[in-house]
Amino acid sequence: MLDKTGIAKRIARELKDGFYVNLGIGIPTLVSNYIPKGVNVVLQSENGLLGMGPFPYEGEEDADYINAGKQTITTVPGSSIFDSAMSFGMIRARKVDLTILGAMEVAENGDIANWKIPGKMVKGMGGAMDLVASAKNIIVAMQHVNKANESKLLKQCTLPLTGVRCVKKVVTELAVIDVTPQGFKLLETAPGVSVDQVKNATEGRLIVEGNIPEMKID
Repeated sequence: MLDKTGIAKRIARELKDGFYVNLGIGIPTLVSNYIPKGVNVVLQSENGLLGMGPFPYEGEEDADYINAGKQTITTVPGSSIFDSAMSFGMIRARKVDLTILGAMEVAENGDIANWKIPGKMVKGMGGAMDLVASAKNIIVAMQHVNKANESKLLKQCTLPLTGVRCVKKVVTELAVIDVTPQGFKLLETAPGVSVDQVKNATEGRLIVEGNIPEMKID
């Protein structure tokens, strides 16, 4: 099974040259460290940054440069810093090609729940609802099961929804999965993970067709 770094590495392979990409809080922020060589993308952060680089080395942090998760980051040549109103204008105008988000639950029809657990305090919904309503393509980086070993890829989400029918692909510690009108479609398994393991960890409908390849990370 993959760790969080492995999930980020696999998602980084989805980046295409010339893409404008928004990275959500959590595992998605790690993707900036693993952009493939020869692929030039522009990373956008909804708190007001275009041209985000990888995390800084220890001792080189600048507290004025942070991502949406308040982690210190670096900038690349040509980057721009602006207010969050302009940033959300970019998002709502569909200027972002790919959004990578974390999630607590994803349903087989593409619904996503990632902003609130009832009874727990949250500071706010953040930018997730704008992103899922406006993004051209949404990939979710998440754990396949929760701490109780219960599936997080469900027939229907049980938590408050962030967006409906918007997720296109999910990458977990077990698999790469497409979201189709017919349900979850298994594309790849993680190294050492069997198709049966993925089936047992997926509550929603899982479509398995032909031989399923093992995902490539590096």
